Amino acid sequence: MLGGCANDPVPTEQLRLSEQAVAQARSMEASEAYEELVRAESNLSAARAALAAGDNREARMLAEQAELDARLAEARVLKDQRQAQIDDLTRRIQRLRQQLGEVR
Repeated sequence: MLGGCANDPVPTEQLRLSEQAVAQARSMEASEAYEELVRAESNLSAARAALAAGDNREARMLAEQAELDARLAEARVLKDQRQAQIDDLTRRIQRLRQQLGEVR
């Protein structure tokens, strides 16, 4: 019974999901400026190393963390993009208010 618990399956699917999440974050303009992306890439690399060393459990945990970090980086990119849009709209509104004040 203990032998079955010790043999974790190869986390092939989790590694694939993690790689996709990192690629998605990169495609959304996440860069090394986002510490979450740096952590995701580091954890993905460590997961591959753990897999190569035969430590499937460690590989799975690192790959899961890589996926979560990549998704967090993606969310931060979206938040930053939305904030930039809000800031731009706020500036435009202020300019319009100034122009309206000059007209009155």
